[in-house]
Amino acid sequence: MTDPIRLSLSRRHLMSAGAGAAIALSAGRAAAQQAEGQPLMGDPELPMRPGERMRWAIVGLGTYAVGQLLPSFGDAHRSRMTAFVSGNRDKAERLGRSYGVDRFYGYDNYDRIASDDEIDCVYIVLPVGLHAEYTIRALEAGKHVLCEKPMASTSAECERMIAAARANGRQLGVAYRVHFEPNNLHARQRIADDLGVIRHVSAEHGFDINPEFPPHKWRLERALAGGGSMYDIGIYGLNTSLMMLKEDPVSVSALYSTPAGDPRFSEVEGGLDWQLRMPSGISVSGTSSYCIAPYVSRQRYSGSKAALEMQPATTYDDNRIRFLGEGQPPQEYAAGNAAAQFAAQLDGFSMAARSGTAHRTPGEMGLRDIRIIEAMYRSADADGAAIPVSV
Repeated sequence: MTDPIRLSLSRRHLMSAGAGAAIALSAGRAAAQQAEGQPLMGDPELPMRPGERMRWAIVGLGTYAVGQLLPSFGDAHRSRMTAFVSGNRDKAERLGRSYGVDRFYGYDNYDRIASDDEIDCVYIVLPVGLHAEYTIRALEAGKHVLCEKPMASTSAECERMIAAARANGRQLGVAYRVHFEPNNLHARQRIADDLGVIRHVSAEHGFDINPEFPPHKWRLERALAGGGSMYDIGIYGLNTSLMMLKEDPVSVSALYSTPAGDPRFSEVEGGLDWQLRMPSGISVSGTSSYCIAPYVSRQRYSGSKAALEMQPATTYDDNRIRFLGEGQPPQEYAAGNAAAQFAAQLDGFSMAARSGTAHRTPGEMGLRDIRIIEAMYRSADADGAAIPVSV
């Protein structure tokens, strides 16, 4: 740290040194190396000016939106928030003051976004049972829509959402943030390059749900949640496994693993053990649970040459990789900042919406996953019978 007294004395000395000292100082500068500007190299991804970015309305200001999504706009290069939709106007305005948002809508006047030229994209961050309605209304209002996962309560709702996007010429995406998370993207490349032929994949995701905690409470109500643990936490294992394998299952089987007599699960399943049979002949097995502690997010990919584990695998900000090669010590590392996934997802959708090109996680992907989960439930209802899947 610079000594402020010495700095002050040095300045006074220079001020009083006279012209001779100034000439000597100038000559010294001339002899010394000079700082020079350099041309812009390569093709860096420069942030767009605010007026050129796609403008977003956030629908639903719950804990996930407030804790993860809203702050991520500060790191986005092609996206900015311009409107909030909430049933709590005071909360919306308070957040608006913090984030520079001054356009507010409630659920009673939601359709007025159709005439708001300051909204290009809508992010649906509501409970699952409301996804279809608010997504379709936004699409019919002429807005592009990114909808939180799972896409909807039923495959029929997903199909209506996709039809609305096509009818109105708008983009529809599902917020599978893992497809933008740097550690998972790195793992996908290593799985392709270093594991050889994939033999088996396993996924374990779960936590112990607390019905007294408001963000958990609605997840136990079928009308709002659509389904139980598989819809909420198990879907990470399903979607991420398919992302890594790049193939879809031909059949599924599953068994419920809900504790008998647990009053939390009168409407939705507390746990599901599932298995996918892939066209390549391998299997993907997974566990989804609302009944285990501590929180777990684990994926393992086993190949003919090596294996790769991720634990945690799909968290907001702390994903890690463990590579296990034949005859080599395990390599444990992180390949990037997991928190970057949120801004990357926003900008990815903004770019697709602006250019009219395919989005990385389109509505069709969300429909596929709901069809698979519905087949899992049919299998569990039939004591684990194999159910063919056509996605």
